[in-house]
This record gives sequence, structure tokens and C-alpha cells, in this order.
Amino acid sequence: MVFTTPSPSPTAATTSSLREARVPADGLFEGRRVLRRVPEGWDERPYEHFELVPQGRLIGAEIRGVDLSRPLSPALREDLNRALIEWKVLFFRGARITSDQQRAFALNWGELETNPLLARGSADDVVRFDKGADATATFENVWHADVTFRERPALGAVLQLREVPPVGGDTLWADMAAAYDNLTQEVKDRIDGAQAVHDFIPGFARFYRPEQLLPLQGEFPPVTHPVVRRHPETGRRMLFVNTSFTTRIVGMDRAESDRLLGHLVRQAQVPEYQVRFRWQAGDVAFWDNRATQHYAVDDYFPHRRVAERVAIAGDRPR
Repeated sequence: MVFTTPSPSPTAATTSSLREARVPADGLFEGRRVLRRVPEGWDERPYEHFELVPQGRLIGAEIRGVDLSRPLSPALREDLNRALIEWKVLFFRGARITSDQQRAFALNWGELETNPLLARGSADDVVRFDKGADATATFENVWHADVTFRERPALGAVLQLREVPPVGGDTLWADMAAAYDNLTQEVKDRIDGAQAVHDFIPGFARFYRPEQLLPLQGEFPPVTHPVVRRHPETGRRMLFVNTSFTTRIVGMDRAESDRLLGHLVRQAQVPEYQVRFRWQAGDVAFWDNRATQHYAVDDYFPHRRVAERVAIAGDRPR
């Protein structure tokens, strides 16, 4: 059998340039991304008080050799804080701590928040998520950072899974510094110094009746935060808008704001910026809410999933 090279078609032979082919603006494009886990010039040192096992290139690490049921020494607390800054979310397998021990661990990072919009656990500052076959499907399957509708959104949160479904119910986290790093310079210029409005209504109106939310409007008025905030401990720039609570960018008309916000919130969906954690009962995750967004996967119905969370009050974003 003889193979011959086909002759170019007349059209191909006479074409001197590629035809125009436009893709929608503000999309996500293929190609190599900047994957920088820590700020440039950051002094990375070995951890002295535990073993750290990375779970992803950018974000997520398992901590081994720490007993969360015991008080933290100042040196251990400092090592864990550095790991939190460098890896954004820390996992403790099989911790199996009580709610009081969970609260005591979180208190090492500051005062705890209460949240009247969520179900209470064993104390006012413990939130309980109990999802089974008869539960309303709420507060899952959306990328968000917690309580950005507050003037001082949470610094971080400590979540323990008390009961896990036989399959499913994973949680993902995304690194919002990486999301910012990979924006085009044109988009960075547009959002430099921009402010956005955050409001609790969009995130809760889908699940609560108006009469349930009306009494809380005075307690949680809309607030403005920078579209790009700086991490208070590293100075690193991070995207700080999310689907659940960010309603508009100040100074833009609705169409322009919606389009730009749509582009920005989609950045959390890039797999290179993410880590995915498959829970076992008794596991604990501790994440930096300033630097991440997270997504609870709602794929376990009709099985039950029970989690308890405590949140640490943060600073005003700048």
C-alpha cells in the first residue's frame, strides 16, 4: 500500500492569514498558570512540632503528631499558625475531639463568632450542620467565604465531621491568592482599589422566609469590602468576592458589575487552585477564611452528614 500526501486545497493554498475566531470575553483560558504557594521572598522553614504532609501543590496539608484535645504550647501554636498561612487549610485525621475541645483549639486564634442564621450546637458559638434524608438542602454546593457580610468577616473556621455518609460529602477549598495572581493585567487594573457590597440576604433568602430574615436586617446591614484584600499577616493580594454574599461593585452599572463579578467568582472553579478532602468521622479541618473559598459537595442524599463548626472573628479587610 502506498501512502501519499494530499495536495492542499485551493482555499488553504491561497490563505495568507488565520481567520478571525473570537471567544467570549472574561473567560477562563487554557495555558500554564502561576502556582505560587507563598509570597515572593517568604522565609520557609521546617516545622518543629509536627509532621506536615502536603495534599496539593498550592493548598491543603495534613498535620500529623498534634493532639487537638490538649492545650497548645505557644511554640506549637506559632508553628500551626505559620502552616495555616503557608497552606491555607490544615487537616487533622481522626482527631475526634469534643465540642468544648474544638472551641478551645479555635480560641488560640481569637474570640469566637456566633451566627443566629445557622443551627446551634452545644454552645452559642458552635454551629451544627445535620443533613439527612429529611433535611432541607441548604448552605452547600456553592463557592464562598464565610460571613463576608460582616464588617469583620471570620479569620478562619474549625470544622469537624461527626458523621459521614458512605460515599460523597467531600469539601473543596480554593486559594484566592492564586486566583488573583492569574488574572490578566487588564482585570487587575480594573479592580485595583475597587470596593464591593456584601449582604447576607442573597445567601439566605433562598432557604428562609422573609419574616425570618427581617428581624436580622438591622444587625447585618450591607457592608463594603475591597474586591482585592491584602492578607493581614503576609500582605499578599487575594480576591475577596464570592457568589453567596457579594452583590455589586461600587461605582459600576449593574450590567458591568454583574459581568465583572461573574468573571471574578469563576476563578475559584480552577482545579489548579484547589484541594479536595474526603472526610472520615472525627476528622477536623482548620482553614484561613481570609485567603480561601470553600465548597461543600452535596452528592450524598439520602444519607446523613453531620458537622460542627466554630468560627474565629477576624479583622476588617483592607
